[in-house]
Amino acid sequence: MTPAPSIVVIGGGPRGTGVIERIAANAVELYGDRPLDLHVVDPHPAGGGRIWRPDQSPLLWMNSMAEDVTMFTDETVELAGPVVAGPALDAWAEDVRAGRITPDADPAVLAEIHGLAGADFPTRRLQSAYLRWTYERALAALPPGITVHEHRTTALAVTGPRGGRQRVRLQDRPEPLLADLVVLTVGHLDAEQDPEQQGLADFARRHALVHLPPDFTADSDLDALRPGEPVIVRGFGLAFVDLMVLLTEGRGGRHENGEYLPSGREPVLYVGSRRGVPYHAKIGYPWTGERPPLPQHLGPAWTEQLLSRTGPLDFLRDIWPAVAKELGHAHYHRLFTAHPERTALAHEVFAEKYAAADPGSPELAGLIAEAVPDPADRLDLDALDRPLDGVRHDSPEAFQEALRAHVTADLARRHDPEHSEDLAVFLGLLSAYAQLIRLGDIGSWWHGFFSYLASGPPGPRLHQLLALSRAGVVRFLGADLTVETDEEQGLFRARSATVPGARTEARALVEARLPDPSLRHTASPLLRALRDGGAAITDDGLLAVDPADGRVLDDEGRPHPRRLALGPFTTARAGGAFTRPRTGGPAFRQNDAAARAALTFLRDLSCRGLLAS
Repeated sequence: MTPAPSIVVIGGGPRGTGVIERIAANAVELYGDRPLDLHVVDPHPAGGGRIWRPDQSPLLWMNSMAEDVTMFTDETVELAGPVVAGPALDAWAEDVRAGRITPDADPAVLAEIHGLAGADFPTRRLQSAYLRWTYERALAALPPGITVHEHRTTALAVTGPRGGRQRVRLQDRPEPLLADLVVLTVGHLDAEQDPEQQGLADFARRHALVHLPPDFTADSDLDALRPGEPVIVRGFGLAFVDLMVLLTEGRGGRHENGEYLPSGREPVLYVGSRRGVPYHAKIGYPWTGERPPLPQHLGPAWTEQLLSRTGPLDFLRDIWPAVAKELGHAHYHRLFTAHPERTALAHEVFAEKYAAADPGSPELAGLIAEAVPDPADRLDLDALDRPLDGVRHDSPEAFQEALRAHVTADLARRHDPEHSEDLAVFLGLLSAYAQLIRLGDIGSWWHGFFSYLASGPPGPRLHQLLALSRAGVVRFLGADLTVETDEEQGLFRARSATVPGARTEARALVEARLPDPSLRHTASPLLRALRDGGAAITDDGLLAVDPADGRVLDDEGRPHPRRLALGPFTTARAGGAFTRPRTGGPAFRQNDAAARAALTFLRDLSCRGLLAS
């Protein structure tokens, strides 16, 4: 008897769930009522996967408001398959409160749902319940011929010939899964330590110190950080925010009326980074009025023109000037339409001259200076990216005051609709991201810049940071942070260019960031096997995939007919597996293209009777 075709999705988190939702949406059109075995492999509950698993501290929040999170497509998404509407997180919570949805969730999570408003920042365990419901809804929408098999284990390797069935080896399972097609959606994975981290770990072992390498903060051994002792923290992004929360409120401290009341169990966190400042706060007001027309300078024609070039693209030379002009277009469109009293030219005149000027040219700079009298109203991306460049302070105490003032000013601006051009730039960033991922691997700088401006922490977290700074639990080190080891003293030592001559010594060092997604240092046996088996790896260590549908490329650039991959470890990495409603989320487009490619391949295989044993 000919076996049913089979597809194995490795990774049951948001990206895997999104692919399954698109398989359900496209199955009737592309696959009909044929039989199909769909296997989902993940050691964690499908829906949320590891990062969004339900057993997390309720102190850990999303960095998006409930109304800004959806797992469902809408008419703004460019996709070949059908749009299948579904609720954003806040609407889902309303459906739960009204009894239209009954999620399988812990009572404490249900209590959170009943108190959730659209502008609230949900806990990650609440998001886990939403993702699990999305996954179950996708399974319910599959045609009856598709049978789902869940495997709560880890995939170790994918082997098999290009022209035949693949074999997915599973941990603690003697027999592999046989797959006609495999989709890898494994998300963020652990990494082996690179030479620098290995050297720091060896130093820590020799001197009985604490070194916590890059990791998902909820999985780090924070018990090793002792109360009252200094801890050098390298990294000032979202991983730091989680660390800060778990080591303060997580150890019994309390925030009351803008002050932090310590429990006495907190370490003292000395934090610095390349920029030396935290990510910009999430914008705290809604959009009103006319939206800037996007994309304007980064449309599909621009993308196709770049892709038609021969040779590698240089981000700063070939891409960044157009990105900067696009973000400026969004900024000034909003300034002229919503705050015309702060401009000195007619909008039509400015827009025409702006469109004609070359990116980064003196003509463009002169036009902006003429049309926008106050320099504070002009978009300065360099100053936004590196606010401490060239800034020096005479003492650590002077810098504490200065950085608190910086964070306070950022909070005020990001919650003031009089500066709604910032929200326009945010929309420009989303639009630019959707175009840039079509180019494949463009290096890591853009992703970091995007996260710094667009994916920062909730405003309340930065208010808490200020309170912790005033309480002396958090100390700021500055920009261009370097960490040295002192063999004689047996200590870590941190220095920053922002406070020349100052140094901080500690017996503990925490790298507050996720592991690099590079396959060169991945701890995943699955990705190591792909890397060593001939899959193409970029200079940055990413898995090379066809941008059209996510098929894995080999060293000769040939797409593998039976292997697809999506996520942060690939050249098609997108900003996130879920996104704001009505912003054309590029991950949804990728999910749809991969699902349609998979269904078409399996249909053709079945029709030709080519299922291999």
